[in-house]
Amino acid sequence: MNREYSNSASSELDLLCINTIRFLSIDAVEKASSGHPGMPMGAAPMAYILWTRFLKYNPSNPNWFDRDRFVLSAGHGSMLLYSLLHLTGYALPLEQIKQFRQWGSMTPGHPERGLAPGIEVTTGPLGQGFGNGVGLAIAERHLAACFNRPGFEIIDHYTYAIVSDGDLMEGVASEAASLAGHLRLGKLIYFYDNNSISLAGATHLTFTEDCGKRFEAYGWDVQSIDNGNDLEAIDRAILAAQQEVERPSLISVRTHIGYGSPNKQDTFQAHGSPLGEEEVKLTKQNLGWPLEPPFYIPSEALRHFRQALPRGQQAEEEWNMKFSMYEKEFPDLAEELHRMMNGDLPRGWDKDIPKFPAEGKGMATRVVSEKVLNAVASSIPMLIGGSGDLNPSTHTALNGMGDFESPLTLQEDMQGAVGGGWSYAGRNIHFGVREHAMGTILNGIAVHGGLIPFGATFLIFSDYMRPSIRLAALMKQHVIYVFTHDSIGLGEDGPTHQPVEHLVALRAIPHLIVIRPCDANEVAVAWRVALEIRERPVALILTRQSVPTLAYTRNSSVEGLRCGAYILVEPKGKPDMILIASGSEIHLLIEVQEKLKEQMIDARVVSMPSWELFEAQSQEYRDSVLLPSVRLRLAVEAGVPQGWHRYVGDQGDVIGLDRFGASASASVLMREFGFTVENILQQALGLFSRQQKRRKRKK
Repeated sequence: MNREYSNSASSELDLLCINTIRFLSIDAVEKASSGHPGMPMGAAPMAYILWTRFLKYNPSNPNWFDRDRFVLSAGHGSMLLYSLLHLTGYALPLEQIKQFRQWGSMTPGHPERGLAPGIEVTTGPLGQGFGNGVGLAIAERHLAACFNRPGFEIIDHYTYAIVSDGDLMEGVASEAASLAGHLRLGKLIYFYDNNSISLAGATHLTFTEDCGKRFEAYGWDVQSIDNGNDLEAIDRAILAAQQEVERPSLISVRTHIGYGSPNKQDTFQAHGSPLGEEEVKLTKQNLGWPLEPPFYIPSEALRHFRQALPRGQQAEEEWNMKFSMYEKEFPDLAEELHRMMNGDLPRGWDKDIPKFPAEGKGMATRVVSEKVLNAVASSIPMLIGGSGDLNPSTHTALNGMGDFESPLTLQEDMQGAVGGGWSYAGRNIHFGVREHAMGTILNGIAVHGGLIPFGATFLIFSDYMRPSIRLAALMKQHVIYVFTHDSIGLGEDGPTHQPVEHLVALRAIPHLIVIRPCDANEVAVAWRVALEIRERPVALILTRQSVPTLAYTRNSSVEGLRCGAYILVEPKGKPDMILIASGSEIHLLIEVQEKLKEQMIDARVVSMPSWELFEAQSQEYRDSVLLPSVRLRLAVEAGVPQGWHRYVGDQGDVIGLDRFGASASASVLMREFGFTVENILQQALGLFSRQQKRRKRKK
């Protein structure tokens, strides 16, 4: 037995299993000639104790709803997770371990949800997994508060994570930790792999704070283990963390990166590069492991790991029996929980969405969004979310639905900010000024299942959430973003708060649906689309300023929004020109179309609120909206014009904004930057004139 284990009560079998994890990880990284072997080597003992003694899961049914959730926030150490999944009996064959980081494998460089069973979230960008875990814990507490009854703890599981020095350096983790402490998420337990090494060197170069005291200040319970190989100390720490119901737990475990490597242990060389053939050999000799064959799994170790299969099956069977009794005792609750677990919207969920009559003054689309959101909230108990301390501006409060807060806070006689009281059953999450954390937490809530999360802030601050939005798209998660104050039209706050490049930046994210509705009725359809889509995140882009509510006709049904673009105004004859816009700029085009008609120029007006939905349509439909034979096209949007040229073609033009805004009223800004009927009309006439000249030259 290795000397560092001799002082603990750990058995030879425990050590054999831990080294199995280590050398599967080492061999996979070595075969791939790429990867991070050091973290799995050092963190294997704590992961082993968690997965064999505490974690509640069923490898035969990775999606069992009441399983514990495990997040490897230090996603660069992905071979630790892949090894555990294979060894405990998930459908991840050894051949896939051997194909680590290869094209088409289930074992990419960082864990990806959906590729291999048992991976809860896609991790790798440091700090993201940390925040995801907070979201998972929020979802568990909310569903437990809504559905558990005395004697029927139907929702009752922990969220565990392994986090690294890099995770704790990232600001997003600080935001998430602060909120988790405030919310008193006692079923959230994190292991801090405290190995004092980052990719570029020892952490003392940049990271010398007392993390334990920092987390205590956040409201966490903090434990420290000096020897990461002391299995019984790890066992005791997890037990103590489970018994701490008022605070989330951080267990700081002093580990050795690259443990067992004679020349690379405790060095940054073990962090992000294979050990090398000779060092692998020396490490195996040092830890008493056979040199051959690679990917060796002792049968005794495999039998021990595979006990997770009957253990997990028994745990799920016991839960199923309890749920059957719950169904008899609380049939309505059980039916609702079943539906939520399946992600199904209830029948008639949209029956109360209002229809808005045509009105010249209209409303800001953010205000309309609030009306629609609250019209569906009572019918969709899955809907939960909030804003980055901006409810009065983003209009995203769920009226009368209560605030998500710890019941302990309620005992301290605090009053709810929205109404309905404070408890984990509340559906308004107050994220505070923490957009970074909000994005990661929304992803955690979504991957948990049973809930549809939404988060709101000004469009300008979508930059703070971009990494999380990207991961939501990569994971194909149903997250809804409400981004208001969508252009220079927000006015006097000036260029620091006026989004210019943000629409095109969001549109650049694959699999994200961006919708910028032009009026009240488009907002209503946009919310329908956002709630119905199950495997893509959706960003709703809304105005601060009021916009008219349009009068739709049979030939310009607002339901066309579902197709991304549709004909809003059609001339009697074949159009000479097509005018295209999204959002508030549509209303300018309607006036321009009328003025062009006075000059005997027929123009079609196309509302294009969503490029992504439009691109998903058939070529036949797209051609019916943007007639290929009509090459005169003018697109208008109060943002960077990048990307619009695909729709206007070589003879068209785009009126956009290639500079930052300014501080002035919305009307002045729109005038000064050319978003006026007069300027758009002149541009349209110029296009028409140039076309006429081209035709004359051809003759």
